[in-house]
Amino acid sequence: MAVKEDLEDPPKNKYISDDPHQNGYDNPAFEPDKNQNGTVERCENTDIKDKEKKSMVGMVQLLAFADTWDIILIVIGLLCALACGTGLPIMIIVFGQMTDAFVQSGKYHIFITIIILKCANTTNQTDCAFSGSIDIEAEMTKYSYYYVAIGCAVFVLSLIQVWTFLLAATRQSHRIRQKFFKAVLHQEMAWFDSNQIGTLNTRLTEDINTIHEGLGDKICIFAQYLSTFIAGIVIGFINGWKLTLVILSVSPLLAASAMVWSKLLATFTTKELSAYAKAGAVAEEILTAIRTVVAFNGQEKALAKYNANLEDAKRVGIKKSITTNISMGVSQFFIFGAYALAFWYGTKLTLDEKDTYSIGKVLIVFFSVLIGTFSLGQAAPNLESIANARGAAYEVFKIINQHRPIDSSSEEGYKLERLVGSIEFKNIHFSYPTRPDIPILKGLNLKVEAGKTIALVGSSGCGKSTTIQLLQRFYDPLVGEVTVDGHDIRTLNVKWLRENIGVVSQEPILFGTTIKENIRYGREDVTDDEIEKASKEANAYDFISKLPDTFDTMVGERGAQLSGGQKQRIAIARALVRNPKILLLDEATSALDTQSESIVQAALDKARSGRTTIVIAHRLSTIRTADVIAGFYNGVVVEQGSHNDLMNKQGVYYSLVMLQNHGENKEDEENEEDGDEEEEDGEEFDYDDDKVNILQEIVPDVPEFTVETIRNNSLRGQSIKRKSKRSSKKKSKSKARTAKPKEVEEDIPDVPLSRIFALNSPEAFYIIIGVIAAAVCGGIYPTFAVIFGKVIGAFSENDLDKRSQKTILLSLMFFVLGVISLIVYVVMGFAFGISGENLTMRLRSMSFKALLRQEIGFFDDHANAVGVLLTRLATDASQVKGATGSRLGLITMTICTLLAAIIIAFVHGWQLTLLILACIPFLIGANFIRMKSMAGHASKDQKSLEEAGRISTEAVENIRTVVSLTREDAFYEKYDASLEGPYRDALSKALIYGITYGISQSINFFVNAAVFRFGAWLIAHCYMGFENVFIVFSAVIFAAMNVGQSTSLAPDFGKARVSAKRIMKLLDRTPQIDSYSEDGDILSTFEGNLEFKDVRFVYPTRPKVTVLQGLNVKVSKGQTLALVGSSGCGKSTSVQLLERFYDPLAGQVFADGIDTKLLNLKWLRSQMGIVSQEPMLFDCSIAENIQYGSTRGNVTQEEIENAAKAANIHTFIENLPNKYNTRVGDKGAQLSGGQKQRIAIARALVRQPKVLLLDEATSALDTESEKVVQKALDFARQGRTCVVIAHRLTTIQNADIIAVIQNGRVIEQGTHGQLLAKQGAYYALVNSQVSN
Repeated sequence: MAVKEDLEDPPKNKYISDDPHQNGYDNPAFEPDKNQNGTVERCENTDIKDKEKKSMVGMVQLLAFADTWDIILIVIGLLCALACGTGLPIMIIVFGQMTDAFVQSGKYHIFITIIILKCANTTNQTDCAFSGSIDIEAEMTKYSYYYVAIGCAVFVLSLIQVWTFLLAATRQSHRIRQKFFKAVLHQEMAWFDSNQIGTLNTRLTEDINTIHEGLGDKICIFAQYLSTFIAGIVIGFINGWKLTLVILSVSPLLAASAMVWSKLLATFTTKELSAYAKAGAVAEEILTAIRTVVAFNGQEKALAKYNANLEDAKRVGIKKSITTNISMGVSQFFIFGAYALAFWYGTKLTLDEKDTYSIGKVLIVFFSVLIGTFSLGQAAPNLESIANARGAAYEVFKIINQHRPIDSSSEEGYKLERLVGSIEFKNIHFSYPTRPDIPILKGLNLKVEAGKTIALVGSSGCGKSTTIQLLQRFYDPLVGEVTVDGHDIRTLNVKWLRENIGVVSQEPILFGTTIKENIRYGREDVTDDEIEKASKEANAYDFISKLPDTFDTMVGERGAQLSGGQKQRIAIARALVRNPKILLLDEATSALDTQSESIVQAALDKARSGRTTIVIAHRLSTIRTADVIAGFYNGVVVEQGSHNDLMNKQGVYYSLVMLQNHGENKEDEENEEDGDEEEEDGEEFDYDDDKVNILQEIVPDVPEFTVETIRNNSLRGQSIKRKSKRSSKKKSKSKARTAKPKEVEEDIPDVPLSRIFALNSPEAFYIIIGVIAAAVCGGIYPTFAVIFGKVIGAFSENDLDKRSQKTILLSLMFFVLGVISLIVYVVMGFAFGISGENLTMRLRSMSFKALLRQEIGFFDDHANAVGVLLTRLATDASQVKGATGSRLGLITMTICTLLAAIIIAFVHGWQLTLLILACIPFLIGANFIRMKSMAGHASKDQKSLEEAGRISTEAVENIRTVVSLTREDAFYEKYDASLEGPYRDALSKALIYGITYGISQSINFFVNAAVFRFGAWLIAHCYMGFENVFIVFSAVIFAAMNVGQSTSLAPDFGKARVSAKRIMKLLDRTPQIDSYSEDGDILSTFEGNLEFKDVRFVYPTRPKVTVLQGLNVKVSKGQTLALVGSSGCGKSTSVQLLERFYDPLAGQVFADGIDTKLLNLKWLRSQMGIVSQEPMLFDCSIAENIQYGSTRGNVTQEEIENAAKAANIHTFIENLPNKYNTRVGDKGAQLSGGQKQRIAIARALVRQPKVLLLDEATSALDTESEKVVQKALDFARQGRTCVVIAHRLTTIQNADIIAVIQNGRVIEQGTHGQLLAKQGAYYALVNSQVSN
């Protein structure tokens, strides 16, 4: 019987390993994650794809990161695995000898008598004659002990093999993760330009998980099966070579089908991954730019783009499912064919060669060969994951081992004793590696003396920022050299060089941590005092100390919680804290308002002393004091000298200055004449004075500037804050729920199963067909058990002709079973493939749609960082698939198998059936534990890896900042620390997993011992016949294995439930501001009158900080309202309220006299065009980016070009090789700031809005473009209501209303002339700017 079990075991297991494998692919441990993966090359064309397919590392290379201990562990594991694999074949020999014991004892004849009695339904047991030289019970007891001994050995060996391999794999994958992240952090910039950021993060998580899968127990289990195969075949040949050869004749077919299958599967998996990778990249881009998407009502476009990529993945997924099931069906068919052939031929041999072949030998040969070949089949899925790992390792190891021409981690290169700071660019020619056909610098020559300040001026895109990047060695020039203190920087140590350079760039990137930590990124060992000092120098100390948590305030993802000016000042503090020899300021003050600018400018002037400074600025007023000004044109320096020299030359610089001065007020000249006066002015004009000035405006009875008044002012501010706190309580309570991600996990609402199935209802027809096929499939193995028992029984037939007829008929029945199983598998693959993939796609699409519907406050929450949302999108939907169709199929199959098996068993012998049923819980338990622990071990500690994912995403997305701060190691250490927890867990889980695996492997041996011992007793006492013992045993054992395997998928189901709950929670979440809502009025004519009435507001993630404290301001149709004031006073917030990104806590925002909350949201947003300070472009062509702004679907090329002309970008685009079809790169990275800004303006103009919102729209432009764009904007403003936020007051002098905002309220308003006459806050602002 043992045999029976085993014989069956393999096929069952074959089924086990495949089906779950198939489930495996539905299962997050495999699929979902990888699915953001595909590489850029993969996506591009098929030839490259085939190359990818072949790209694998060798088996030995896979262990490239193993140390001595790992190798020792692996060797021990392999030896144990090989020994363990011989357990089953040895058991078969015991079984065969046992069968022969019956025959030799002469028991065999009695056995026949019993059969005959049974068949005649004679229940008269007294006829049971028992004779023979052998005591069958004693014989059987001996064999039972053998079984127990084998079982114990198998337990110990399998425990050790799994434990050692998992330890080794965990250690290696941990090491690979570290090395990979380190390698990515130290790649050169050109490499980042050509690799999609999204795919890198996927590699870091999914690909390395895949490698771990392949390095782990898969290898030793493969070795175990391999040794079973070899042992089985060897035993077969020893016991009967002819029969062995006949049975083996089928194996080439089995092997061929398995090979074809794994080839196809691998191809489909790759295709599926790359399709999902593209969808993931789309999602990342959209979620990162969510404000832009919402403002332009781009949700539908985003969803369509996302769905198009999902569509591809779905098609591939369905093909994959069908292929998998066909191959499973085919292998079942071949296996049943093998049974048919073997039994037919085996019977023949017992007649022809009686001496060699006894029934025992036939069984030994048959089972040992079968188990051998099956175990080969079971080894295949393990090879599959090893192959997957080798494929994943190819890309990962390639990046780890890649030669890095500019490597910041390298120790090579000189570190000068003392850096003086003289810089020279000699004949530099350069073009970006991603756009080699567009030369940026064409023979640049420029010298900067140590300690001097040089300013680079020129129009956007002329190569100013590129120069700075070359100095930091982000790139190396194609021709020419950059020298520092006379040394070519290529000979200097890269890290040392960058440590001596402080950089403040145009769009400052802050990291998602506290303000203090952000400043500390400037220098590791900085003290708190130095941080405070730097923040004071950068004029950031005041606003920081007003925040509730001061320096410990979290700045949000990419610094989203702070205003542009606040971010810029923190970035300046971060640069100053390094105390660098060389300071690079790329538009460092463009994002600041006048007031902060003058002070920061003073701070920068102070910071410049004794340092070599290179400044890029479009506001020429900020660079007058530079020692040398260099005018760039078309990639070369055309003139250089001091301000006065260049003004006299009347060249490029002169024309830029004239352009800028044009339209500025007369005060200009007065101040220019007297330099000293200027300086005094600058010093005198100080933040607090200004407050007092303004105080006088508000509270007329303040007698004079006293320290008291300033104090009162701040106290007054606090009391206002307190009042507003009450009103914000409601909001903060609702916020509290979402703010704590950990609690959120637990309080996910329960989701009834019916709701999950309802989502799959469109595919109900397929699911029903699948379930019917599954029911048929469930009946196959019990039927098989009966036929099998009958075959063994047939050997007891003494009439040889009858015996032949019986065996031929039974052999044919095996064949028929094969055909049936082929058909049902194909049907199941088709049905469940279609239903599952459609569900996954539907869920992903619905989730993404729901995400796009959420209010902006939702995305501000740390728990909903882009990285987390992306991981959820990828994994949750594919996990839910595990709860529907294919799950139903499995349950049906299980129930049918169980019912059929138990009925058959009771009919053929109830006593033995009861004993076996008593053992079944152990078998089920063992299988269940094994699968459960497997799932636990496969689906790594999701949470902590999410944290690691957040760190890696942040570092890689902002790699330029990380590199210029030389903070690669800090991020590496942070990443490392976040991996420590999961790593320790994995090490401790390895032993538990080894034990469970050992139990599941050995339990069968113990059960066999019990069953055969009792079976012998029943036969000896004439309660049962030999044939029936066989039927009962095989029927029940198969059923048990089937159930064990199905329940093992319960963890899968558990995960599916959690994922379903998360998805439902997202789908059910009603946003406070619903972008999809069709409610609200649509005005037949909209004029564009806007008003803020008593508006109070706090950001949901910072309920303690009141941003607007009773804002009142209105603007009538066609007028331009300019908002001015210091950074963080609520200017940008008011624009966000107009767009209804948020709703005010109290007060109202009116459009044409109607509260915006009552208007249709889409319609309201379609009436507005917004151009913000840091424009977000999408990774598609320029034309598509401009077209994005349109409210209508189809925009003609002419309209796009008109918008581009209006934004002064048309000529630039026309000069590009691909003109309007040029791709702008990730977040517009291929363009300069000014170019991005102008495309953003064109995007706003193309929708012909009634209201134009300009949030610092020209701050990133150089003078020349600014004038033209300003003219374009002035032109665009005609007949439109316009709200402008600007720090450069020259750009808003002709506004109809200028409102000065301080502490969240308007303190004075009027035209430029009126406000100057008042000599209040605005006058002070203008003065400070002019004097500067």
